[in-house]
Order: sequence, then C-alpha cells, then structure tokens
Amino acid sequence: MSERIISAGALGPQAGAERERGGGVSFELPPDFARWLALREPADIAARSAELVGAVRATLNGGGPFVVHDLGAGTGSLGRWLAPLLPGPQHWILYDQDPELLARARANLPATAADGTPVTVQTLRGDLTRLTAADLADAALVTASALLDMLTAEEIDQLVAACAKARCPTLFLISVTGTVRLTPADPLDGEIADAFNAHQRRTVNGRRLLGPDAADACVAAFARHGVAVETRPSPWRLGPDQAALAAQWFTGWLDAACEQRPELTDRTREYARRRRAEVKAGRLDVLVDHADLLALCR
Repeated sequence: MSERIISAGALGPQAGAERERGGGVSFELPPDFARWLALREPADIAARSAELVGAVRATLNGGGPFVVHDLGAGTGSLGRWLAPLLPGPQHWILYDQDPELLARARANLPATAADGTPVTVQTLRGDLTRLTAADLADAALVTASALLDMLTAEEIDQLVAACAKARCPTLFLISVTGTVRLTPADPLDGEIADAFNAHQRRTVNGRRLLGPDAADACVAAFARHGVAVETRPSPWRLGPDQAALAAQWFTGWLDAACEQRPELTDRTREYARRRRAEVKAGRLDVLVDHADLLALCR
C-alpha cells in the first residue's frame, strides 16, 4: 500500500485539520489526542454491541490463527476490548497514521485470546481508502471503531467492495448518527447539533465527508454487493461519572458548530458557561448516539 493515510482511529469532535502529506490525505492531530482516546475508551466499551461480537465469535470456529485487520487503531482500544472476547490464536494487524499511537497499541494489546491462546500484533501505516480484496485475503475479520464518519462516499464504497470481495466478516463500531440529547434540554441544543452535523459533512481538500450519514451509506454499499448488514445502537450515555469526557466532548461539539456557523459564537457564550457549570456540578446528562454494523460477507 502507499503512504497515503487516513484516520488515527476514533477521531473526536476536536480532531485536527485535515492536510495533505505524502501525496494523500492525513490529519493534523492535536497534541492531547492520546488523552482524548483514553477519555473515551470506557464510554466506547460500554456502548459497543456485545450481541454483534457474539455473531462474529460464531464465525471463528476452527483452526486459526485468525487474522484481524483493525483500521484506524489509535492506541489499540478496540483490540484491548475485542481480542479477549474472541477465540484464538489471533494475529492483529493495526493500521494508523501515527507511529507513536501504533507503538502504544502494539505494547498494550492483550497477550492471550478468550481461550488462552496467543495474540500477536503487527502494525502498518497505510492507505485505508485503497485497501483491496487482495490486501484482506487473510482476514478472518475486518474491524474499526469511530472511523466511517471520517470517510467520503467513494472511500466507503471502495472499502466495502474490498471487504465484500474478500468475503470477510466486517465489524464497524461506534459510528456517529448525528443524534445528541442533553438533559436538561436547552432551546439552543438543536441548533448547535445541526451546525455540528453540517461541520461533519464538510468538504475538506476536495473530500466531502459523510459524517452522520456514514453508517447508512455503509449499509447501502454492502447491499449493492448483496450483503446484508446487522445494526445495533451503541450510544454513549455520559452522566456525572463521565464528567471529564462530557466536558471534553462538549467543547469539541460546540467549537465545531461555531466553526461551521460563526454567528453562533456570540450567541452561545452564556449557553457554554451554563452547560460547563452543569457538567462540573454533575447535573448534565449527555446521550451521543452511534451505530454498530456487522456484515458477515458469506
């Protein structure tokens, strides 16, 4: 694969600006990005569909080693959660743009699978949008968390085509749907959510991101290959026990909305002060909806 690379896994609302590097798309990550990944890891674990993992486990019924391609692996959160839930032996191939994140991921994946057999790890910096069926020929599973919304329709089509032609089960987790609910509600919540969703669908360097439309686009792309997709909701539910994540998420959510619609900046100053005070006092509950998708590609 080429050095054109995309995603550092689980890109949050405050992920850095997209830029061109090495002839392709990359992302300028904020210096505290690893902290964002650490903050969100427990919420991702609580949200992901155990039912879909059970369906994956049922496909891994003999032999091995099972090769798992983890796209946009970040610090390895998905592997830390998923590898111990699956039988082995397993070999994980982790893709990301950032060598420091990949080093953390490689060092922190569990050493054994659910049945005590070994888990081995390989890291790759490559172009997720140009993967082919040949690249995935050894895959027992292709998986990713919080990736799809950073792709374009064409990139999802190509990724889905590779998975479908390779006939490998594909598990995409924690894809945003655009639905956010704050409790107690405020009249500005809906307007900010609409602006944020528009920001997620923005065009950057000629690439129109799908944002909250990505999960539906992925389901439709698999359908064009004759592959049915199971979906399950995987919402974040952030209450007083997740105040640090809620505060970080809120800042990125509001900043992106104001970047999309600068006229919101002055109008939301008091709103932002009030919401941050509610988070700090443990009086704000946040639901951020996501979807999990499983295509068995048999």
